[in-house]
Amino acid sequence: MDKLYPGATAALEGIVADGQTVAVGGFGLCGIPEALILALRDSGVKQLTAVSNNAGVDGWGLGLLLETRQIRKMISSYVGENKEFERQYLAGELELEFTPQGTLAERMRAGGAGIAGFYTRTGVGTVVAEGKEHQEFDGETYILERGIRADVGLVKAWKADRAGNLVYRKTAQNFNPLAAACGRVTVAEVEEIVEVGALDPDEIDTPGIYVQRLVLNAAPEKRIEQRTVRNP
Repeated sequence: MDKLYPGATAALEGIVADGQTVAVGGFGLCGIPEALILALRDSGVKQLTAVSNNAGVDGWGLGLLLETRQIRKMISSYVGENKEFERQYLAGELELEFTPQGTLAERMRAGGAGIAGFYTRTGVGTVVAEGKEHQEFDGETYILERGIRADVGLVKAWKADRAGNLVYRKTAQNFNPLAAACGRVTVAEVEEIVEVGALDPDEIDTPGIYVQRLVLNAAPEKRIEQRTVRNP
């Protein structure tokens, strides 16, 4: 089955809608699905819940969707690097479900695996634990965290075959496999498309069963969040 679409706009057509939960891969600006985020912005859908490690930066990544007020709620672990995020949150215009990074990763993994929830000690005694079920195991207090199942997953990979099998490149893998697995419908943006059978099965990171649509972006910008160089 050929899952390749002619562009990012076409790949999102018919699957995005107001009020959805969207899981987006990336860590900072590393490994974000640039073209798909732009297409999501241009789609005009609103009242979104975005599940992502962070919210990009001002003017790029998920920061673009904050500028257009398309995101109602963020489920994330890092909220720095984005002044518009800070402004909206402090003004009560943006809901935030703050989640420790490892817990967020496990919530996404659990959702993709069909696991409704799990107990963890992380966050006990902090704002993270407020309103959550507490249980004791072996004399230790744990809180219940729910698995995350997103309506749509948007991910970035390095290479894919036409059946949707994905290969990530180095640290750009980050949250992308988790976003792919927890999305009911997952769209992958890739830099290279190969024919089915060209990938060594041992190098495939995300099997095509998790991916419903592909879009080619052979020359992404790959912006750097903070460029630091040595003084001369």
